[in-house]
Amino acid sequence: MRRRELLAALAAAAASPTRAQQPGPLRQVGALIAFPQSDPLAQAFVKAFTEALGRAGWAEGRNIHIEYRFASGNPSLFKQYAAELVDLAPDAILASTSPALAALRERTRTIPIVFVIVPDPVALGFVQSLAHPGGNITGFASYDAEIIGKWIELLKEAVPALARVAIIFNPDTATDLGLDRVIQAARPLGVTATRAPVHNDAEIVAAISAVAREPGGGLVALPDSFNQTHHAIIIDTAIRHGLPLASVTGFTGAGALISYWFNGIELLASAAGYIDRILRGASPANLPVQYPTKYQLIINLKTAHALGLTIPPSLLQLADELIE
Repeated sequence: MRRRELLAALAAAAASPTRAQQPGPLRQVGALIAFPQSDPLAQAFVKAFTEALGRAGWAEGRNIHIEYRFASGNPSLFKQYAAELVDLAPDAILASTSPALAALRERTRTIPIVFVIVPDPVALGFVQSLAHPGGNITGFASYDAEIIGKWIELLKEAVPALARVAIIFNPDTATDLGLDRVIQAARPLGVTATRAPVHNDAEIVAAISAVAREPGGGLVALPDSFNQTHHAIIIDTAIRHGLPLASVTGFTGAGALISYWFNGIELLASAAGYIDRILRGASPANLPVQYPTKYQLIINLKTAHALGLTIPPSLLQLADELIE
């Protein structure tokens, strides 16, 4: 082989994502996903996670096995599946949402855990700091109270008559950490924000119906595995009562009025990068927790029309996507 061909072959080998993989036993990774297995979001998460690991050189059945559990936003299932995954003693675990992380943390302080969609992990006590997580946990935080406050600002701009906003969440699967700040920040806007804890479909309908009894009402659905699992009834009930709703991207695509959120698929790809580094010897204690850096504003004009709203041109110009 000529020298030029040899150098080209070596360069190609160095660029290959499988360059660091050696024959040996399968590495095992657990994944506790918050949503039902049939949910399109859960399927998109699995696809993104698997493909990102593949780009890093990890192929199912060849050098890695991923054991999935889907908790469907059920508090009991989070605990059951966390126990099952920890009992398998995997090399690392992906935790989707704070209930998944909390359940896993109760079971192990040694198996590396990479989380996604967890609000303010420092305040929740999951990590020591963003720069130096410490312990066996690191990952990608999803939002803080300021983002929820931004949702109310956007609703107010879209609906100037907005006077009251109910914040929907399940206290068993979501935290109200920081909501006091959100409620306080809404007051200068002329908006009274209140908590609306719910646990089932009947309570969702009752909470939304209560907001609709007086004019000027609106809704915020927190990024919550329960809300995602029950998003259809939240959106349908909001539209039936003529209430504008702000939430995450998937809600807006399904009929909510507005969202300001990050790309969750990109977040899963980043989490796969941390899993890859851990499998290659990195410690989660030394991998900094990261927040999303890019958010998208999406407005559903079809829903605006159904609600009889005219979105101000200034807000339309800021939108990254308009659903018509």
